[in-house]
Amino acid sequence: MSATTAATPLAVRLDRVAIVMMSAIGDAVHVLPVVNALKRHRPDVHLTWVLQPGPASLVRGHAAVDEIVEVSPGDASGLLAARRLLAHRRFDLVLDLQVAFKAGLVTRFTRAPVKLGFDRARARDLNWLFTTHRIPPHARQHVQDQYFEFLAYLGVPHEPVEYGLGPWPDERAWQREFFAGFQRPVAAIVAGTSNPDRDWMPERWAAVVDALFERYGLQTVIVGGPSERERATAQSIAQLARHAPALALGSGLRRLVSILDGAALVLSPDTGPMHIAVALDRPTIALMANADPRRTGPYRRFHDLTVDAFREPGDGDAVVWERRPGRTARITVDEVLHRVAVWHERYRPRGTP
Repeated sequence: MSATTAATPLAVRLDRVAIVMMSAIGDAVHVLPVVNALKRHRPDVHLTWVLQPGPASLVRGHAAVDEIVEVSPGDASGLLAARRLLAHRRFDLVLDLQVAFKAGLVTRFTRAPVKLGFDRARARDLNWLFTTHRIPPHARQHVQDQYFEFLAYLGVPHEPVEYGLGPWPDERAWQREFFAGFQRPVAAIVAGTSNPDRDWMPERWAAVVDALFERYGLQTVIVGGPSERERATAQSIAQLARHAPALALGSGLRRLVSILDGAALVLSPDTGPMHIAVALDRPTIALMANADPRRTGPYRRFHDLTVDAFREPGDGDAVVWERRPGRTARITVDEVLHRVAVWHERYRPRGTP
């Protein structure tokens, strides 16, 4: 399939648009400003988002998303089910934002005259084979800015950057009930990720938990998924800390939004909940070691709170796209507590000690 790349905006109808970004919570968060920008530009556009069940549960109910097609393309049966779901839908445009072979196949199943994807250099796993048009080549930049390149190609402004992640109005009662159980402002800690190489050590988290309680008057709540590894990490932190944190693991993504939205401070490695917290404009201390914070760190916010154990003096201004494993142990308790002190000076809510 031949593809077209142009320097000028692509002329295409925007009545019905499909977005293919199926997995990764953080990537789903970064797609939301694209969705909102398309709706601002064309309020009558019908937006369909092809998603796997996890991120679908996060964005279901979003005001700018008209339809979610939920798929599980992990094997042949899942791909065949996705093909059946998409067979009778017609679109003017498909935005293939996910550079993966399975996303390419789903893009192939999605019927539209224009299928827009990344340029060949950035579309790994042969994803470029499934698109009819490609955005122009560009130097590596933050994932969020890369998604905005699609809007620029379409002539759609992306400012202001809006997420609209909630909490939804019907979620506020649960949020009030949750926080009514605490006598202090809450610091939410995301203790586990999908990649053990990004996880910080429980004994260091425990030291931070105690400092948050004793020096800053914060009650800690550990949040995250229901996996055995995350639960084991949370239990280790609770056993090692003098001031045991509350545990709110496995609460579901929508309730996680409510918890992070109500927290005075969020501390997290490079993982989906970190991006949720930043999208909610909650002060976030990001522990970046496995990936360049210029690639996947907090977008435009809280850079003064980021702990960067990734970049080297010789990196210069360029965004480093390759990961560097084995660096999380470089992050010390003192470095994290220094960022907590910055939070206390610049971001703490009024009325807190």
